[in-house]
Amino acid sequence: MTGGVAMVAAALAGVPAGVQALGPWAGRRQLYVRFAGEAETATMYTATALLREMARQLGRSTFHSIVIGGRDPLGNVPFLLAALEAAKPKIPVMLDTDGQRPEALGKLLPFLALTQVTVEFEGNDASIDHAISTLSAAAKAGCAHALVACAKEDTPDSAILRLVEEAHNASGATQVVIHPFVSAEDSTMLDRRWANLLEQTAAMHADVRLALRLPPPTGLR
Repeated sequence: MTGGVAMVAAALAGVPAGVQALGPWAGRRQLYVRFAGEAETATMYTATALLREMARQLGRSTFHSIVIGGRDPLGNVPFLLAALEAAKPKIPVMLDTDGQRPEALGKLLPFLALTQVTVEFEGNDASIDHAISTLSAAAKAGCAHALVACAKEDTPDSAILRLVEEAHNASGATQVVIHPFVSAEDSTMLDRRWANLLEQTAAMHADVRLALRLPPPTGLR
């Protein structure tokens, strides 16, 4: 089964089961392929090892989908292709990316049911342009695509409005989910600002929703 899998490897933070915290599939139980960030403990997986771990977990439990995420998943396309081509998963596969490698998306798209571009308003104009280019590439390939806007305490409305406008211009089929900033002191309160912002974004794009992010440890990304 695994004899033909290319011997490529990548540093993963693990292959855990979890509940999606963000976007249109928030609340779905998923199997995570999480690439390790700089501050995370990493384990080197070959594509064969990932294939075996996915088969083990999918054989013992029920998942809505597989999510490929963590730090820079599109920096590891050969590794992912080797595993996915051999696994041929029977459940949907979702990519959660910051959108900074639009040129790397193409080869992975045939395996994806959803390309989710998550923007956390930490970059510059160039990073936004790359995120929009990733949405556009998914749209042109006929892959479902979503923009997830994770606002911070100091994110201005103008930045969110501009982002939604650019996503609309890239593709009218973009699913837009805005996760408002909620203070840790009162995680149940939302300012009226967010209702007004939803009204403005809905006027420029048909598919916009406002939703609270599922916090850890329940919600994973």
